[in-house]
Amino acid sequence: MIVSHPRMMIIIGFCLLLIGWFIPLLMVMQMLESTFALNFISYGASVSGLTIGIIGIALYVGKSKRKR
Repeated sequence: MIVSHPRMMIIIGFCLLLIGWFIPLLMVMQMLESTFALNFISYGASVSGLTIGIIGIALYVGKSKRKR
């Protein structure tokens, strides 16, 4: 998936981070049953969201420096 705007990558990364935070919160509150698959999905969403967000920020900074 190629995203042309760094802001969109930052938004996607933020949403994935929120999902990675919200799923364990629901597990702690015992609204969701803690399973291996759900834990793995939560961890994957958190790590990929952080990675995509950092890449988006780096692209955004690089793009703004090229404009100057």
